[in-house]
Order: sequence, then C-alpha cells, then structure tokens
Amino acid sequence: MMDWTDRHDRVFLRQFTKHALLYTEMVTSAALEHGDANYLLQHHADENPVALQIGGSDPIELARAAKLGEKAGFDEINLNVGCPSERVQSGSFGACLMTDPPLVRDCVSKMMEAVTVPVTVKCRIGVDDRDSEEDLMDFVNTVATAGCNLFIIHARKAILSGLSPKENREIPPLNYERVFAIKKAFPKLEIIINGGITNIDEVDQFLLKVDGVMLGREAYKNPYLLDQVDRRLFQEKKNNKSRIDYLEEYFPYMESELAKGTPLIHMTRHILGLFKGQKGGKLYRRHLSENAYRENAGLEVVKDAITYVY
Repeated sequence: MMDWTDRHDRVFLRQFTKHALLYTEMVTSAALEHGDANYLLQHHADENPVALQIGGSDPIELARAAKLGEKAGFDEINLNVGCPSERVQSGSFGACLMTDPPLVRDCVSKMMEAVTVPVTVKCRIGVDDRDSEEDLMDFVNTVATAGCNLFIIHARKAILSGLSPKENREIPPLNYERVFAIKKAFPKLEIIINGGITNIDEVDQFLLKVDGVMLGREAYKNPYLLDQVDRRLFQEKKNNKSRIDYLEEYFPYMESELAKGTPLIHMTRHILGLFKGQKGGKLYRRHLSENAYRENAGLEVVKDAITYVY
C-alpha cells in the first residue's frame, strides 16, 4: 500500500476498529539507513496496534531498520517479499526475493536477533515461473527455520515483467486454495490470507481455514466496512455509530495537524471513500477534491462536504 496507508490514514481507520492490527506503507531499510528515520517512522499513539512494514535485502541493514522500528514503538516488524513494483525490483527486494528463500531466511534471522517484537513476512503465492505449490512450500519452510511463525500471503503470483503494480493486483488469478494448502502443511504457523477480499462475510469464511485475513485496498476505498470488524470478529457490542460520527471523531486530529501546518489534502484524500454507495457521496467527494487542495483550506471544507450526505 505504498503512497496510501500513511499515518493520517491509519489514525482515520483506527476510528472504526480498536482491535484490528494496522500496517504502515512499506518503508525501505535504505531510506531508514540514509534518510530521515524520525520522519519516516513518525506515527500517532492512536494508531496502535500497528506494524511497520520494511522492504530490503541486506540482512544487516534490515536488522538496523527493525531496531529503529521497535524503538519508535511499532508492535510488529513485517518484511515485504511481495511488492512487484519496478522501483522495488531495481533495489533487488520485494517479490523478487521469493526466488531466493535462503536470503529471506537470513534477513529474517538478523531482524529477529535485533528486536523483541514479532518479525513477520508478507509474500505472494509465487513469482514468474516459480509458481508451483512446491515452490511456495519450500519458501515458507526455509524462512520458517529462522523462527518466523507468521506469514501473510497475497493469493496471487507476481509477474515481474510485463505487468504494472496495478495489473499485478488484478490480472494474475486468485488462488486461495494454495494458501489453504500452506496452512494445512504448516499447522503450527500463523497464516494470514490477503487479496481480493471485499466484505466481512468473506472474512468469516476464510477464518474457518486460516488464522487471519488482511484487507488492503477495499479497506481504503470503503473504510466504513471496518465498522463491522470489532462486533463480528472480536465480539464487541454494536456501537451504532454513523459514517458522520466517525468523521467527526477524526476532526480533533485534523485540527491538530492543520495547526502544525499539514495541508488539509493530506488528510482528506483518505476520507473520500467514507460515503461510498451513499446518497450524496459523489457530491461529497467532488467538494473535497475541488476544495481541499486550496491554500489555507481548513476544516470548514470537510464540514461543507458533509452537508451533501445529510
């Protein structure tokens, strides 16, 4: 979810669920090593529980990045071995690392030595011509020997040449059965399934076969979906909050960020999908899109947008 799930989005999504684990967008170990780590790792206490997702292929550098993440207060460090973008490939990490399971094992081992919080791996079911169930079994088995006991598996293969990142999320067919096979083969590992899941009814069905479910773009594009999570999956009482209630609960955070000089558009881009499918939703989105980018735009822009959905 690079360029999507920043700290502003995570604070907003936390309004809907107290229990779901949130993940950052991927941050490279090189950026943490050579850039402004404090800026890259900043997050609000309201986000927790939250995991830091890291990309990289140098075990020593990744260990240092993991240590920085733990020090910054993240609850889990996740190594991304599934992103297929060209800029990730050029750095020899992301999905291309699935072709080198021993290297991933070494990366995870060094990261685990450096921190006390869990170190997990997010991967695909395959990459290019390494796309068999046996290849995935070998990958998981090899990496698990480092002590990693949780794998998040996107149920599509990655095609590293010829497809854009967007196409890699849509064109390779979903193969949930392969993820189920991994859970069956490794019953002691925690297996989390990801990819193409759009509603909580589906989540309920997947939880009969795997240990957890990760929602990505659907949660971003339709955040109100998360309203059901605590009630359906964590047995919380129904809270009866409306979409507007959730948005208004986000106002104090928005006001505090505006006071720090954060442009309004950095926050409103994450709330565009809140009224997806609702009467007035298109006018709400249009008003935000046309006005939130303006210089000195303030909270009144959001309040005016809400009038379209009353």
